[in-house]
Amino acid sequence: MTAAPKATRIIRFLSAEGNVVFGEEPKKGCRFADVLEGSIADGWTKTGKQAMIDTMLSPIVPTEIFCIGLNYMKHYHESAAGRGIPLPDKPSIFAKALSSLNHHDRPVWIPALERGDELDYEVEFTFVIGKPCRNVSPDEALDYVLGYTVGNDVSSRHWQKNAGAGQWIKGKSFDTFSPIGPVLVTTDEIKDPQALKLVSRVNGEVRQNSNTSDMIFPVREIISWMSKDMTLLPGTVVMTGTPEGVAAGMPEPKWLKSGDVVECEIEKIGTLRNFIVHPPEVTFASKI
Repeated sequence: MTAAPKATRIIRFLSAEGNVVFGEEPKKGCRFADVLEGSIADGWTKTGKQAMIDTMLSPIVPTEIFCIGLNYMKHYHESAAGRGIPLPDKPSIFAKALSSLNHHDRPVWIPALERGDELDYEVEFTFVIGKPCRNVSPDEALDYVLGYTVGNDVSSRHWQKNAGAGQWIKGKSFDTFSPIGPVLVTTDEIKDPQALKLVSRVNGEVRQNSNTSDMIFPVREIISWMSKDMTLLPGTVVMTGTPEGVAAGMPEPKWLKSGDVVECEIEKIGTLRNFIVHPPEVTFASKI
């Protein structure tokens, strides 16, 4: 018997019955998806069933969320270069709390603490590790990638820079600050991760418009460096940096405000959309 072909565009969602389901991305406008079975290790195949999409979720639940700082040349020049920070000679790595995970078409909360409203967007080409990865060379690095998605490294700029001892984690790990999605596209569809257009828009206004070819450290080099004596587990999510055009790089920053709609779009993947709100009085982190 011929094995069923593996799906290459994977979504995760809550069905109308309230179940968490993996599915194949349907055509635009369709609310029914082919249900998939499988795993990160084995890939996903169709079951022959369909389910109605009620609420979109992040394509996977990350085991870790890492980010790369200052990884686009033009963004480096609009930000760090002017402050005298030298061009990095190795990828700059930081982490985001798993509790900051967010999903497509969900709200991003403006932090309630002092100066939490200096809120910024960062469209980021994002990869997901598919198998244990340790001490790999750049030439073999892409063999460890499960697929690619869109990330928005939402940032509270004051607390990114002033949370103590130069740390970035607090200012980038508030609840709802890590939207990813809406779809995970496997490496079967994206052969070259360094030739993709990426754009961010706020209320329809283009803010960032670049290409992954502007990365200082391409995906291969990021994986090779991160994996040196440090195992990357299946399900590890890595946001690879943002291009120029962030609010913090403007002479008069256009911080995100309540009611804004942020769209992050990457060629061959899709558009991740979120809207900005003040948090409800009773809040809890995403656990789905």
